[in-house]
Amino acid sequence: MESKIEVLSTVKIQQSPDLYKIVDALNRTLKYENLMFGLSLDQQDHDKAIFTIYRT
Repeated sequence: MESKIEVLSTVKIQQSPDLYKIVDALNRTLKYENLMFGLSLDQQDHDKAIFTIYRT
Protein backbone atom coordinates (compact mmCIF):
# COMPACT_ATOMS: atom_id res chain seq x y z
CA MET A 1 0.00 0.00 0.00
CA GLU A 2 1.55 3.27 -1.17
CA SER A 3 0.99 6.49 0.79
CA LYS A 4 0.92 9.60 -1.38
CA ILE A 5 1.04 13.09 0.08
CA GLU A 6 0.00 15.98 -2.16
CA VAL A 7 0.78 19.62 -1.41
CA LEU A 8 -2.41 21.66 -1.84
CA SER A 9 -1.19 25.07 -0.75
CA THR A 10 1.81 26.83 0.76
CA VAL A 11 1.89 30.35 2.15
CA LYS A 12 4.56 32.41 3.92
CA ILE A 13 3.22 34.24 6.98
CA GLN A 14 4.50 36.32 9.89
CA GLN A 15 5.93 34.12 12.64
CA SER A 16 3.96 34.05 15.89
CA PRO A 17 4.56 32.00 19.05
CA ASP A 18 1.02 30.54 18.95
CA LEU A 19 0.90 29.45 15.31
CA TYR A 20 1.63 25.86 16.26
CA LYS A 21 -1.63 25.78 18.26
CA ILE A 22 -3.64 26.56 15.13
CA VAL A 23 -1.80 23.89 13.12
CA ASP A 24 -2.34 21.35 15.91
CA ALA A 25 -6.08 22.13 16.10
CA LEU A 26 -6.44 21.83 12.31
CA ASN A 27 -4.58 18.51 12.27
CA ARG A 28 -6.72 17.07 15.08
CA THR A 29 -9.98 18.30 13.56
CA LEU A 30 -9.45 17.53 9.89
CA LYS A 31 -7.35 14.36 9.89
CA TYR A 32 -10.42 12.28 8.96
CA GLU A 33 -10.88 14.50 5.89
CA ASN A 34 -7.43 13.32 4.71
CA LEU A 35 -5.90 16.76 5.34
CA MET A 36 -2.64 17.48 7.13
CA PHE A 37 -1.12 20.83 8.03
CA GLY A 38 2.52 21.76 8.49
CA LEU A 39 4.43 24.72 9.85
CA SER A 40 8.13 25.41 9.41
CA LEU A 41 10.46 28.34 9.96
CA ASP A 42 11.60 30.10 6.80
CA GLN A 43 15.35 29.49 6.46
CA GLN A 44 16.04 32.90 4.83
CA ASP A 45 13.82 35.04 7.09
CA HIS A 46 13.40 33.83 10.67
CA ASP A 47 10.54 36.29 11.21
CA LYS A 48 8.45 34.30 8.70
CA ALA A 49 6.88 30.85 8.86
CA ILE A 50 5.78 28.58 6.03
CA PHE A 51 2.30 27.09 6.43
CA THR A 52 1.53 24.12 4.16
CA ILE A 53 -1.68 22.16 3.55
CA TYR A 54 -1.38 18.56 2.39
CA ARG A 55 -3.85 15.92 1.20
CA THR A 56 -2.94 12.44 2.43
